Amino acid sequence: MRIGIDLGGTKIEGIALDGSHEVARTRVETPRDDYAATVHAIASVVAELERTAGTRGTVGVGIPGTLSPASGLVKNANSTWLIGQPLGHDLEHALAREVRIANDANCFAVSEATDGAAAGAEVVFGVIVGTGTGAGITVHGRVLTGPNGIAGEWGHNPLPWATGDESPGPPCYCGKHGCVETFLSGPALTREHERRTGRHLPAVEIATRAESGDAAAIDTMTCYEQRMAKALAAIINVLDPDVIVLGGGLSNIERLYTNVPRLWGANVLAAGDDADTRPRTRLLRAAHGDSSGVRGAAWLWE
Repeated sequence: MRIGIDLGGTKIEGIALDGSHEVARTRVETPRDDYAATVHAIASVVAELERTAGTRGTVGVGIPGTLSPASGLVKNANSTWLIGQPLGHDLEHALAREVRIANDANCFAVSEATDGAAAGAEVVFGVIVGTGTGAGITVHGRVLTGPNGIAGEWGHNPLPWATGDESPGPPCYCGKHGCVETFLSGPALTREHERRTGRHLPAVEIATRAESGDAAAIDTMTCYEQRMAKALAAIINVLDPDVIVLGGGLSNIERLYTNVPRLWGANVLAAGDDADTRPRTRLLRAAHGDSSGVRGAAWLWE
């Protein structure tokens, strides 16, 4: 049995899988700003899953950051109370077994490449667009981490082909300005709409209003789609993935799957033959929805 844990900023979700079959699931609130309580909460979730399933399992954990290959300490986490902590060591001590830890976006990519929307694809770029913006890469179903543990850190690169009003861009928690995350996260979409209209609306409501014909919401969504298209065009030019899979709260915005691929061709090097130079990369919605991250954590054990 494989157990997956998705350590989020507001919730800790756990799942137990027998093959691809879900046998147990549970979630608790994340003890924000309390590292010791977070470790204890994860251990409690694992214990609950094993009680329900009636057997012991391997444990994989997806975190909003990564482990430094040099020190083993958490880095680049937007759940800042994890930064600098020996999470892997402490979880192995608490659970009395080896634990595999990966960035939550990497877990998402593994899930969708294994038995999700991109199953069977050779190269997959898995994007999470929600409270933050992150991504992971899989090649032949295996996650690519790199020697620095940061492969796929798309959200903390500058928005490419930035126009005048996009540079230097909003400040990011990482200390830079104009990161992709500051343009494509849910809060970024809300902020852009407020800048344009003076109205503070949740990202999903902006998309809903756009679908209903609201001119201001359509204007904001068009801007968002152009920015996503530019950001993903840069990935296609470098990685040339077979599939880009969207997850996170904003992945449920249906118009993205039509409009973004139509727009990204303007910045992708010509592909295909003389008859069709459109990029062949597919943009797909995650098959497992909000469960992709936690399922991918379980799949860290093959």
